[in-house]
Amino acid sequence: MEQKKMTHEANPLGYQPIGKLLMQFAMPAIIAMLVNSIYNIVDQIFIGQGVGYLGNAATTIAFPVVTIVLALSTLLGAGGSAYAAIKLGEKKEQEAEKTLGTVLVLTLVFSAVVMILSFMFMTPMLKLFGATENTMIYARQYTTVMLIGTPFNMIAVVLSNMARTDGSPALSMYAIIVGAVINTILNPIYIFVFHWGVSGSAFATITSQFISAAFLAFYFIYKGKHMRFRRSNMKVDPIILRSALSLGMSSGITQVASTILQVVLNNSLIYYGNHSEVGGDVALSAMGIVNKIGMMLVSICIGIGIGSQPIMGYNKGAGQYKRVRKTFIMAAIASTSISFMGWLACQIFPGPILSVFGSQDVEFSYFAIRCLKVYMLGIFAAGFQVIATSYFQSTGQPLKASILSMLRQLLLLIPLVLILPLHFGLNGILYAGPIADITSAIIVSQFVIYEMRKLNKICKDC
Repeated sequence: MEQKKMTHEANPLGYQPIGKLLMQFAMPAIIAMLVNSIYNIVDQIFIGQGVGYLGNAATTIAFPVVTIVLALSTLLGAGGSAYAAIKLGEKKEQEAEKTLGTVLVLTLVFSAVVMILSFMFMTPMLKLFGATENTMIYARQYTTVMLIGTPFNMIAVVLSNMARTDGSPALSMYAIIVGAVINTILNPIYIFVFHWGVSGSAFATITSQFISAAFLAFYFIYKGKHMRFRRSNMKVDPIILRSALSLGMSSGITQVASTILQVVLNNSLIYYGNHSEVGGDVALSAMGIVNKIGMMLVSICIGIGIGSQPIMGYNKGAGQYKRVRKTFIMAAIASTSISFMGWLACQIFPGPILSVFGSQDVEFSYFAIRCLKVYMLGIFAAGFQVIATSYFQSTGQPLKASILSMLRQLLLLIPLVLILPLHFGLNGILYAGPIADITSAIIVSQFVIYEMRKLNKICKDC
């Protein structure tokens, strides 16, 4: 009894009410994800006001670079966090601390590789991502500066994941909020006062990422509850490496799929936009804004999923399956409600939402409104899918999590973006979005139904 009491005092994930825990862990994650999305949206707003739609198109072209960095960051951060949570549930704190050291070393290695390769192949890379003669100069300026901040960006993402598992979810939120405030302050100064254009926006972003990374690094050096940086752990443990990468694979695949989708989407928008009355640059810029709006909405659902992961992972490791089931159900209801409300707002208020990104000409505004309403027609189904993937990832089922991560973007949306425009032109790209969203939701539900039946049986035997 005394041992159980001490365990509870050491980590509340195993005994506090699920609703309280989910609120405690999910709210900071939601705010952190929203603020992280605002990084790019703030760039888009100020560039739209200070440079114009060609500047916005350039950030859309550079966005695959951002998602590549995010893919590697979430691969390490989500995987390391999931593995550490299971080890903490098993009362193996030393293994959790070794995981922290392993993912930090890998973060530094991966960031160096990304920077070197990107600078070596900058021009062909940007052309592949959809740069045209009109947008290349802006895309080069923005991408060059963003690449300089790659190590800070990756460290901030990885350590924010690990801090949540360490029992400090609010810390991740504060670190990112501080960075976002600085980004918002510096953006107009660099663009409108110093006249640095798109480069100024990128400099504002990497400055804020550096501060977020430093904030989180300080915590793990001096304040960590269950995990801290120690010299002896600053090496790659092969066993932890394999386990963390397998658990983080679904998150990494999601971002890789997003990168591939962005490349296919950018080039399709340019081609079919130029063969319509809209124009390629206009179509690319409008879809870039719509995708940022969608990313902001989905980030709330991802925040709920991130917040639920330590709870489900810890209780899976502790063998408390009823708490795992309850956490999943509560998170799925919350996330689905959010995605439905976002869908409703996009359908009813498309004009006011888009007006935040600056006043554009009539042709641009007309296409952007149609793009927002049609492409986001199936976004109501996103919340449920995000939580399902989080569940399989946090409970040590990387194969299922990876399949679901690939489903919407890689297996459905990319083929639809390539096939539908052959018959319906630019409209085919717009309708590819809701078809992929709804189809993937139906398939994911079959995985979840099977899993809940299995979990219910385990709970009865507990």
